[in-house]
Amino acid sequence: MGLIVQKYGGTSVGTIERILRVADRIITNKEAGHDMVIILSAMGKSTDVLIDMAKEITPYPSEREMDMLLTTGEQVSIALLSMALHQKGYDAISLTGWQAGITTESIHGRARIKEIDPTRIRAELDRGRVVIVAGFQGISDTGEITTLGRGGSDTSAVALAASLQADKCEIFTDVAGVYTADPRVVPAASKLDRISYDEMLELANLGAGVLHPRSVEAAKKYKVKLVVRSSFTSEEGTYVEEVPDMETGRVVSGVAHDDEVAKITVVGMAAKVGTLSRLFNTLADHRVNVDIIIQSSYDSDVTNISFTVAAGDLKHALDTLAQNQAALGFEKVDYEESLSKVSIVGSGMVNNPGVAAEMFRVLAEQQITIKMVSTSDIKVSCVIPADLTELAVRSLHTAYGLDVEQTAVVHGS
Repeated sequence: MGLIVQKYGGTSVGTIERILRVADRIITNKEAGHDMVIILSAMGKSTDVLIDMAKEITPYPSEREMDMLLTTGEQVSIALLSMALHQKGYDAISLTGWQAGITTESIHGRARIKEIDPTRIRAELDRGRVVIVAGFQGISDTGEITTLGRGGSDTSAVALAASLQADKCEIFTDVAGVYTADPRVVPAASKLDRISYDEMLELANLGAGVLHPRSVEAAKKYKVKLVVRSSFTSEEGTYVEEVPDMETGRVVSGVAHDDEVAKITVVGMAAKVGTLSRLFNTLADHRVNVDIIIQSSYDSDVTNISFTVAAGDLKHALDTLAQNQAALGFEKVDYEESLSKVSIVGSGMVNNPGVAAEMFRVLAEQQITIKMVSTSDIKVSCVIPADLTELAVRSLHTAYGLDVEQTAVVHGS
């Protein structure tokens, strides 16, 4: 017997039939003697539908009211799953994030969890109930309903698992685990049996959508036993752990991509101490997240600074720079859209020179222009034209020996 936390994504609970299937999976674990805490996302694309409805009223809805609106999606799914379990003869209770004791920062749309009081959940478990918690949400110290940002249900699940000292946290999705690349792009991608927290964090940050980066950070910090599995099969998933099983001997564990990237170049800033600090503090103060940064000087007094942002943040970043041009003292801003970031990740890269050189060779052979490069101990990222993303991912996947004969299967919609 033990305590298992399970999270089911929107695809897994996208229809009543799928909700009933999730209920059966929970019952199987309950019958085996486990206490069960379940975290759910909103059904299917219902969050997108709510966002579209808000934008029909105003292009710039209040962040507070958006949180009030979007949190209703998870409340629908948790109530329906609780009803399904009742109908099958099992006691269950659905709880919103705030009823479950999740306290967050006082920030709407992207709050971080500050603390969790598990008293209510433990009391319900002691009554023999399956506890079903709405993911993606909490409440601030001032009593405001907040959301954790897209993908935040993963973070809810791991945080609750850590707070409850659960034996295991299972993240159920529409693929069978963590793959060496997106199976939708690379049908020959293979499922990894195990991956390290650090590798998974890099993959998540670089565009692999199977886990939210903040959930991996929390799992690493609190040593949560994390498993990524499919809600459509009984297949064993991928274990995310501190030290991976090195039996594969792979230098590169996976290829990730993000095809929503834009590049900004701030031209003609003064080349002196404090220039970078002023620029990036200004962007940070306006909540512009910056990724790859390159500085280039064409004379001793002036410098150009290039950086990437998410494509969706481009307009906000450009507006912020325009509003602060006088204070920052630059000549002009250039930008480029329709870019992507392709990355290779692997803990084996640390002791194997030439991995980056091989990546550059492969991209050059495919006539793919590299616009920016970023490296760390376990990853290399290249910014390239977005229309060449799939070619780059498939070519790199093959070059690093990650292809398998079996075609990966993606379930869901």
